[in-house]
Amino acid sequence: MSLLSAFVQCIKRAGNQYGIPTPKSVAAKSPEEAFDVAKNFGHDRLVIKAQVLAGGRGKGKFDSGFQGGVHMVSRYAPTRLNIIRAERPPSPEQAQEYASKMIGSKLITKQTGAGGRICNAVMLAERRNPTHEYYVAVLNDRASQGVVLVASAQGGMNIEEVAAKDPDAIITTPVSFEHGLSKQQALDAADIFINLIKIFKEKDATQIEINPMAETDDGAVLCMDAKFGFDDNAEFRQQDIFALRDISQEEPSEVEAQKANLNFIKLDGSVGCLVNGAGLAMATMDVLALHGGNPANFLDVGGGATPETVKKAFEILLADPKVKSIFINIFGGIMRCDYIAEGVIKATKELSLNIPLVVRLKGTKEQEAKDMIKESGLKIIAFDSLDEAAERAVQLAA
Repeated sequence: MSLLSAFVQCIKRAGNQYGIPTPKSVAAKSPEEAFDVAKNFGHDRLVIKAQVLAGGRGKGKFDSGFQGGVHMVSRYAPTRLNIIRAERPPSPEQAQEYASKMIGSKLITKQTGAGGRICNAVMLAERRNPTHEYYVAVLNDRASQGVVLVASAQGGMNIEEVAAKDPDAIITTPVSFEHGLSKQQALDAADIFINLIKIFKEKDATQIEINPMAETDDGAVLCMDAKFGFDDNAEFRQQDIFALRDISQEEPSEVEAQKANLNFIKLDGSVGCLVNGAGLAMATMDVLALHGGNPANFLDVGGGATPETVKKAFEILLADPKVKSIFINIFGGIMRCDYIAEGVIKATKELSLNIPLVVRLKGTKEQEAKDMIKESGLKIIAFDSLDEAAERAVQLAA
């Protein structure tokens, strides 16, 4: 699944195409552009938001020391002219100042980790006063094997905390993917809910999360903030959506792995993992933790890996200076163990591998693979037992 940040283009596009009401907003990619946007915005109340692929922006901190990724833009000091006109427009100078402190710096939030995320743009939006905030999401649901609409009257906060403290505060409604949502199901916010389901289906979404959906003091109902996820497999027919992707917001090693059709997620440990299958990857990570180690990554080469794919996986693992040992755990079903062994030997020779390598191969062409490793004469430590292999990989990374 590819998670694309809820940049203003995505939200505005949803609003324009599907009738989802959102506050007026304009993106700016430089302090000078932020000045021009604020000057010509047309509203006297503005908020400026750092555009990074993470939640918790308001409470975040930039690596420059500047506090907060969301700020209200103050108005000009009153003058005789704007008092007579009953106008106090937002200060473009302050918008420019905030943008200069955000753009080009990394914003660190509870979701980014210590490294933070680079801010390449800001969004200036009209400031609206909510009288009540709701949570709304459209998700794939394994239990019902379909789409569900999730809603709560306790929006504007961490929905996981709401679910833990008051499960009854969250209402989950199964929705027909074929027919969508009926007016009777949706009740008061029918049009918004119906159109969210349409977006989910027509844009090949895997997640739409509106938090908050707010009722404002002037009686409007607006989607104030959003997070969208889209199915990678649908990129060929959702090119306008995927064109919004900003890979600077993503871990470079994960982007590189995706190009090679590898399922890779970077973690903070010291044992590099290479496995086939998501289930085996999770089990491998658990066994490493059981023996006191921490995985440096989640890397699933899948069932169609080739020796070249394996070599690329090694390159990605070795690019992480935190990796002190590599643990290869392969169950050969569709994936042949001898292909993995060929890739391991090729990578070890060509990449001048100088960190310990522990290998466990079971299944299709297992014996052939073991013979290849043995005959290579390389310093590859082979095991049959998962526990023994994991324990040894942890020891070598210490």
